[in-house]
Amino acid sequence: MTRNLFRAAVFGVVFMLGSLPAVAQQQHMEARPSGGAMVADALVARPLLLLATVGGTAVFLVSLPFTALGGNVDQAAEALVKTPAEATFRRCLGCTVSRRAGEL
Repeated sequence: MTRNLFRAAVFGVVFMLGSLPAVAQQQHMEARPSGGAMVADALVARPLLLLATVGGTAVFLVSLPFTALGGNVDQAAEALVKTPAEATFRRCLGCTVSRRAGEL
């Protein structure tokens, strides 16, 4: 009984290790966005992210006196302004992760 369990475990490990190159290839292929992803990003995601940046800036300005009293202005600016702005303006067209096109 334990011999069969051991064989099943070895088979499972070998099977998983054999599939790692396929997973790595898939991740590499997704690093470069497709044309459809670029169009969708330009027409849908970027305008929505721009609205999120403007809205986050407005919320940040309204909450600024309270965050200043609490001593967490940097954290509020990071979450409400910097993160949406980087996703809007710094991210390469069609990418899902905030990084420049040269970093792909």
